[in-house]
Amino acid sequence: MSSDIVLEATDVSITYAVEPPVNAVKNVSLSLRRGEILGLAGESGCGKTTLAYGLNRLLKAPAVMTSGEVVLHDREGGDIDVVSLTGDELRRFRWDKVSMVFQGSMNSLSPVLTVRKQLHDVLTTHRPGMSKGERDQRAAELLTLVGVDPARMASFPHQLSGGMRQRVMIAMALALNPQVMIMDEPTTALDVVVQRGIIREIMRLREELGFAIIFITHDLPLLIEIADRIVVMLEGEIVEEGTAEQIYRNPQSDYTRKLLSSFPSLTGERGGFVRSGNGSSGGES
Repeated sequence: MSSDIVLEATDVSITYAVEPPVNAVKNVSLSLRRGEILGLAGESGCGKTTLAYGLNRLLKAPAVMTSGEVVLHDREGGDIDVVSLTGDELRRFRWDKVSMVFQGSMNSLSPVLTVRKQLHDVLTTHRPGMSKGERDQRAAELLTLVGVDPARMASFPHQLSGGMRQRVMIAMALALNPQVMIMDEPTTALDVVVQRGIIREIMRLREELGFAIIFITHDLPLLIEIADRIVVMLEGEIVEEGTAEQIYRNPQSDYTRKLLSSFPSLTGERGGFVRSGNGSSGGES
């Protein structure tokens, strides 16, 4: 994996302009390396998703980025100041450079359009020069990549299982070969067997295609298993950052230790994922 930085955020603050104002993200700085999986962990309401929306310029009122910089170091040359993008430049940036799999995205597909039509819409919008045949070919390639039979292009979302719908959403996010994919709780509401299959698919695609991932979840043990580095957030701030090994073996923050201990051990004594004291394992990750 290259150590080159692909996405860099510096002192990002995001406020919800309500009464009283809510400071959802407070002076957060992080970097993402090419081909890396960066885990973003924390309890519900800690600012994970708000930060992700800010990185991709998807914030909607009353959320406002009040300070900070976000820079994409484009593999095609040059740096992109994400915060300053407007109009057509911003539309080209989204999905082309940075794509997103939204929380609950398997329910985000339009119920009245076939899978073919929804994949075609992405390609028509961002690659208007493609012919219908080329769009069909690319849609079939994408479904094959994520483990869905291309024959399902004729299906409507209600004819697919939850796992298949999630794979279609991942295919849509991959359609334009983005350099970064932000995944917000991508396995929420799926049973554990389907979750495991989706995670394996994500790992395989990352290895095959080389994109970097920001993986957002409250499931810290999952991140310890799949992430290269982990950022832990609490009340809009980063309280700890390190490699998955460091977070697992020697967490520095009391909050991180509490997160780890909130998950039961499968094989060890009762009391949680990590034994108190030296931070060693109380069970399997």
